[in-house]
Amino acid sequence: MTASSAEHDDDDDDGYFGEPVAARYDDSSSEMFTPGAIEPAVDFLAGLAGKGRALELGIGTGRIALPLARRGVEVHGIDVSRAMVARMRAKEGGDAIGVTIGDFSTTRAETADGDFSVGYLVFNTIMNLTSQEAQVACFRNVAAHLGPGGTFVIEVGLPKLRSLPPDQNIVPFHASPTRWAFDVYDVATQATSSNYVEVVDGRGSYRSIPFRYVWPSELDLMAQLAGMRLRERWEGWTREPFTSESTKHVSVWEKPPTG
Repeated sequence: MTASSAEHDDDDDDGYFGEPVAARYDDSSSEMFTPGAIEPAVDFLAGLAGKGRALELGIGTGRIALPLARRGVEVHGIDVSRAMVARMRAKEGGDAIGVTIGDFSTTRAETADGDFSVGYLVFNTIMNLTSQEAQVACFRNVAAHLGPGGTFVIEVGLPKLRSLPPDQNIVPFHASPTRWAFDVYDVATQATSSNYVEVVDGRGSYRSIPFRYVWPSELDLMAQLAGMRLRERWEGWTREPFTSESTKHVSVWEKPPTG
């Protein structure tokens, strides 16, 4: 999950993505950092950006922003986590990317260079906004940044409700001798959390990050409320068809051209 933006513990200005998480976020062994995960996303976004500018919400450590900038796309980011952004700044090319610190559901990018051609949220980051109100506000915020004909892209997984056994609300997704991870679902509110238990040198730690899962049709309505319309929806960045068996989607909404 890239760095979140909005609702977080008031005792930590970086929300749930402070220095302890930032220090471990760029795990090169993680599938999300493989060329097979990054390059198709960058190809997709560069095509939408064209000669225009791109806005990444939850820019984090620059997993997508840096290779997109290397393609010649001007990228600006919004993120609440200074710790995550500092990690990006330490990488080659990181200083060239403008970043505004703040809640990406409401914060305006601090740039006077005009509208953006594309805005994007990758790797489930829309779910870091833990209320429907905040998610709707995010769509409106992005629409305000886009020029006519601009697009908004979201990559997000579908909730694994089909994996829930009867009368249970927990879906485990990792288990090893020293680390366990599981999601907890509340189907009445669409609240969910990812929970991590780890044992290091005989001492246990526990961390829980809240999310709000959101359905494709619900996202489409949010886009309509923001004056945008669905242009395309795929299972992934290489434009596989989205079906009832898909576990995630990449959706593109468009701000209508003028005239």
